[in-house]
Amino acid sequence: MKNAVRIMQIAFTYIGTIVGAGFATGQEILQFFTRYGKWATLTIILSTFLFIWLGTKMMIISRKIRAKSYEDLNKHLFGDKPGEYISLIMLVLLLGVNSIMLAGAGSVFVQHLNMHYQTGLILTLVGTYLLFSRGMNAILQMNSIVVPMMLSLSLLIVFNTIHMPNAGQFLSLGTDHNLAMTWMAPLLYTSFNLIMAQAILVPLGSHTESIAVIKWGGVLGGLGVGFMLMAAHFAMSAHMPGIMQYEIPMGSIAFQLGRVVQLIYVLLIFLEIFTTFVADIYGITLQLQHRLSISPKIICIGIMLICFLLSQLGFSYLLSILYPLFGLLGLVWSIRLMMVKR
Repeated sequence: MKNAVRIMQIAFTYIGTIVGAGFATGQEILQFFTRYGKWATLTIILSTFLFIWLGTKMMIISRKIRAKSYEDLNKHLFGDKPGEYISLIMLVLLLGVNSIMLAGAGSVFVQHLNMHYQTGLILTLVGTYLLFSRGMNAILQMNSIVVPMMLSLSLLIVFNTIHMPNAGQFLSLGTDHNLAMTWMAPLLYTSFNLIMAQAILVPLGSHTESIAVIKWGGVLGGLGVGFMLMAAHFAMSAHMPGIMQYEIPMGSIAFQLGRVVQLIYVLLIFLEIFTTFVADIYGITLQLQHRLSISPKIICIGIMLICFLLSQLGFSYLLSILYPLFGLLGLVWSIRLMMVKR
């Protein structure tokens, strides 16, 4: 029973770490999958397989080498010096991406709750600090609440879409994009998300004693991410091509299901941003502890202050600069992870 609980905690934390703001809004899925028409079903299956294989492998290696942070894993994959440089680049990019998530949280408060942008930022930072002080268990518990809610909403959207006239359109949609771009998209998507997720998956794997528990947690987590990808793609395909005009395509679908679902969806967007933000801040703090002889709580406050200052630049501006850089680094990193033995 204890192992079963741990397996579900790993699976939910894996899903919660991957499913961030871009996933929740549907924009990532639209750009990396749905716009490629009928091929998207196959590329989502490929992406799901990669999430299961590489996510599980990352956690197992982390356990075997007793990695204290993602820097230890990078040194194992690339060697001491190259791994150190890659970790420093990752640190800068993770700070930038978490600033994007913090900016996204502020935008949720402005657009959906009619509250001030800075209020959203400050509430997110305060909540992060309170959870951070409780350690890994708080992150596991938080995801054990949020992820079942996300999966339930995905099921609700699927059941609603089944009855639509264009429900089967995901199998026949055409595309103007060539096959090279179509099959590169899932590789970039998976690589980007896995290199982001290592900030929390490395310590999660390292703190788990049983390899069997890691394997089952990784399999269920990867399948959960794949299911949510497929559910969102299925729903958005039924609304193609009109849904391409929306900045938050999944929001336009959820808002059709009534006021209650709309409120739940807005809450989940914020919680998805929040859980990923907390997990990443925790992972970055662990990495910096190796380099700085300062209290983890002070490091956490310093990281959040940097993210707060960067978030003043705005969501869209940061997104356009940092995501392509992270995608390229992620592809190199994922290929190396594929090649290395456990």
